[in-house]
Amino acid sequence: MSTAKKEYKRVTVKSLVDMKKNGEKISMLTAYDYSMAKIVDAANVDVILVGDSASNVMAGHETTLPITLDQMIYHASSVVRAAKRALIVVDIPFGSYQSDSKEALRSAIRIMKESGGHAVKVEGGVEIKESIKRILNAGIPVMGHLGLTPQSIYKFGTYTVRAKEKHEAEKLKEDAKMLEKAGCFAIVLEKIPAKLAKEVAESVSIPIIGIGAGNGVDGQVLVVHDLLGMTHEFNPRFLRRYLNLYEDMSNAISQYVDDVKSCDFPNDEEQY
Repeated sequence: MSTAKKEYKRVTVKSLVDMKKNGEKISMLTAYDYSMAKIVDAANVDVILVGDSASNVMAGHETTLPITLDQMIYHASSVVRAAKRALIVVDIPFGSYQSDSKEALRSAIRIMKESGGHAVKVEGGVEIKESIKRILNAGIPVMGHLGLTPQSIYKFGTYTVRAKEKHEAEKLKEDAKMLEKAGCFAIVLEKIPAKLAKEVAESVSIPIIGIGAGNGVDGQVLVVHDLLGMTHEFNPRFLRRYLNLYEDMSNAISQYVDDVKSCDFPNDEEQY
């Protein structure tokens, strides 16, 4: 049961743990640029994720794999300049941490030093344990990510719901406990059965933030462009669109074109 919300001038990793203890749900949204981050932060979102989903949303790639470390740092630094309250978590992109724990540390240090972000996020469980431990040993906060892990899309071959089978569900639960024990401050669970996500949230003391993982977790995350309806082809069950900006923006731009063509814009009052 939720209790009265505490006001946080600046959300930290400790704030999120306190929110879980106090039964307060955690709000998390993506942002990739200064203008959007400023709006998201002003709305009192608790966590801004500079996600490698920028590869899809901002660059038009089919997957998250092509985005580079330099590009993630560019997006993250833009967000950091805008946000005054939210905790800024930055995805370490594919190929920058999986195979070599020393490279993982170098990538995390670059993100922290060059972008000013507050924490990093990595996908995977026991397979990347050494990378996580090395990053944490350097004093860098780490958020985990289990379930559907988009950086492994070619391994899975599909974006379908994960951990429906018993063996995969058991591994996910074991990985969640491993991430907690290693020192991660929170875990994202993506596109898994709601019952399983609730079990995981109740089995660990760190916050579990879901996307397509039901309402039994400690918080929720969405891609802000999906929430605002700027995208329109993507229609998963878990997505709630709060606006239809795709239609509104298209209509506004079409009206602008018409006004320019007809010499209606600029009018007398819009000239010097």
